[in-house]
Amino acid sequence: MKSYGFAAKAANTPLEPFTFTRRELQAGDIHIDIHYCGVCHSDLHMARNEWGVSQFPLVPGHEIVGRVVATGSAVSAFKPGDLVGVGVMVDSCGHCAQCHDGEEQYCEAGFTATYNGEEKVIGGKTFGGYADNIVVDSRFVVSVPENLPLAAVAPLLCAGVTTWSPLQHWNVQPGQRVGVIGLGGLGHMAVKLARALGAEVVLFTTSPAKGADALRLGASEVVVSKDAEQMAGVKNSLDMILDCVAAPHDLDPYLAALKTNGHLVLVGIPDAPHKSPDVTPIVFKRLSISGTSIGSIRETQQMLDFCGEHQIVSEVEVIRLDQVEQAFERMLKGDVKYRFVIDMKAQAAL
Repeated sequence: MKSYGFAAKAANTPLEPFTFTRRELQAGDIHIDIHYCGVCHSDLHMARNEWGVSQFPLVPGHEIVGRVVATGSAVSAFKPGDLVGVGVMVDSCGHCAQCHDGEEQYCEAGFTATYNGEEKVIGGKTFGGYADNIVVDSRFVVSVPENLPLAAVAPLLCAGVTTWSPLQHWNVQPGQRVGVIGLGGLGHMAVKLARALGAEVVLFTTSPAKGADALRLGASEVVVSKDAEQMAGVKNSLDMILDCVAAPHDLDPYLAALKTNGHLVLVGIPDAPHKSPDVTPIVFKRLSISGTSIGSIRETQQMLDFCGEHQIVSEVEVIRLDQVEQAFERMLKGDVKYRFVIDMKAQAAL
């Protein structure tokens, strides 16, 4: 099956038009016509081989929304015309304890990434959503609510579920106080989702200019983390903090902001280690420092259903596929509120 998209041919060259082949439809597969694909910061890391694992040519994209074109003979949960999504993973071993527990993202063999992963059916590697179509095992496809704007749904498949999963795992309840560090692609979704769950949200930022936007998105309070007085004002006041910053920073001030039994949960991966935290408050307040990775298919569907009920979507700027390099450059400067999304139906150099 022919597919047309944009690919990185090498780490030091811009993405360019690329024609490639998807696998033939298997019994359990779904063929999806891609309408929108979000631009995740990891797409930039992978296109530039900044993590040293990229295989070229590489077609990025793992925040995919589209319509079902055809289904394999064993698929009963979806039909042509259905609105669906595909996130960060498209397969897993299916046999380990984590897969049996419905937590495929922690598969002991490692899940198959939507791009730059191992294509188990035909061999070779997987290609992502910067393209006009995709073929995916139906077990890794989710239903998308029809009442939401599709472009703004796409980032929910990564940024949305990455923040939803810890909120669910640590059972955030109405009336609790939840901190969010960083108001970026992940952080703005954490604010929206925690607020919709009934929590009082405190946004930590190094930029006072982001305060008004944080309040608009649902934060009850904004704390400038460089201001010692403001940080002292939230000491021992939070049940949980979601750290959405993908850069090394001092965790100790945030541990001080937690109540006894509080959780500091890391969802951002820095390019260098965080400074080792002081164990004293961890011991004397029975705190935990944890991390989570994306979310399961079950959690992704749960999150999309919740977003459909509460009218929650990402804040996006829609671009054409041939504008993705400019989007990468702007992402490096932090010049996006809060996620770029590619309109695969817009006029582009395909």
